Amino acid sequence: MAVPPLRPRAELLYHYYSEFDAFGLIKAYSRTDLEPTPEVMTNFLGAMVPPRIHPPMLEKMVGKIEPIPNPGNWHADIAEWGSALQTVERASDSYCIVELGCGWGCWLLNMGVAAQSRGLKVNLVGIEGDTEHLANARDVLQMNGFSNDEVQLHHGIAAATSGQAIFPDASARKRTWGGQAIFDADADTLARAQADPDVQVLDCMTLEDLGGGAAIDLLHIDIQGAEGSYVKGNAEQMDRYVKHVLIGTHSRIIEGQLFEHFLARGWRLEMERPAITPLLDGRPVTRIDGVQFWSNPALVKQHDTKDDTRGNA
Repeated sequence: MAVPPLRPRAELLYHYYSEFDAFGLIKAYSRTDLEPTPEVMTNFLGAMVPPRIHPPMLEKMVGKIEPIPNPGNWHADIAEWGSALQTVERASDSYCIVELGCGWGCWLLNMGVAAQSRGLKVNLVGIEGDTEHLANARDVLQMNGFSNDEVQLHHGIAAATSGQAIFPDASARKRTWGGQAIFDADADTLARAQADPDVQVLDCMTLEDLGGGAAIDLLHIDIQGAEGSYVKGNAEQMDRYVKHVLIGTHSRIIEGQLFEHFLARGWRLEMERPAITPLLDGRPVTRIDGVQFWSNPALVKQHDTKDDTRGNA
C-alpha cells in the first residue's frame, strides 16, 4: 500500500506558527545587488553552491540567482530560514553556529554569509559522520571565502556522552547498519564493526567538545531521529551556552518529547511547523521533517512580539 500523495507542498509549508515575522526577515536579508556566477547557483543571501551538492535540483540553476524561499526552496522552508536568520539578527559583534549532522555545510554556509553581511565575526562549527559530505562542506565554505580560522569541521557523531558509535560508510555498496548511528554498542559489537567495510566506528562528541564552553548563537540539530536523546543528554550545557536551538524533527512523537523537555526547562518556543505525516495502514509516515525553534531566556533577553499570522487560517 503506497503512502497517499501529499497536498500541494506550498499549502503544507505555510502551516507554521511564529512569534516573529519570519518571511519579512527573509526578505530583509535578501540581497538586491547580486550577479550570477558561472558554474554555481547563487542564493538570495549571496551564498554560492556548486551543482554537485544536489545535482537533480542544482544543475538546472547553474549560473542563476535563486529567488527567496516562498514557501521554500530545494532544501528548507520559511519556518527554518526565518528561524535561522533570527539568530543572526539578534547577534552582536560575533556569531557562532554549531551544526549537528552538518552534511554539506548548509546552515554553516548560509548563516555565515548572513552574519558577515552584518559585519559580524563568525565561528562555524560542524560535525558529520559521512566523509563525502564533510569534504563537500569544506570545499563549499572555502569557495565562499571562509578561512580556516573561521571553520571547524569534525568527522564524528554528535552525542550526549563521549565514546564511540557505529555509522554507515558512504563508500560502501550496501548499508547493513541503516542510516542512523548506533550508540552504546558493547565491545564485541564494536570489534565486529571495526572489521566491517560497510560501516565506520566514529568518536562521539558532546556539545562541550564542539563548543568549547563558549556562547553559541545557534545550535542546529538534524540527526535523523536522535534529537530527543541528544537534547536531554546535553541539557545542562545547552542551558549554559546555547542561545537558540533550531531542530529538524523526524516524527510527531519526537516533537512531543521536545515540547515536554524545553518547556519544563523554561525555554521559549518561537517557531513551530509540525512534521508532515501522511497515514499509511493506520500509522503516520514522516514525509517532510518538522521545525522547532527555541530560545533560551537566560541568554536571550529581547524577543520580538509581532505575530506572523501565516498558518493561522
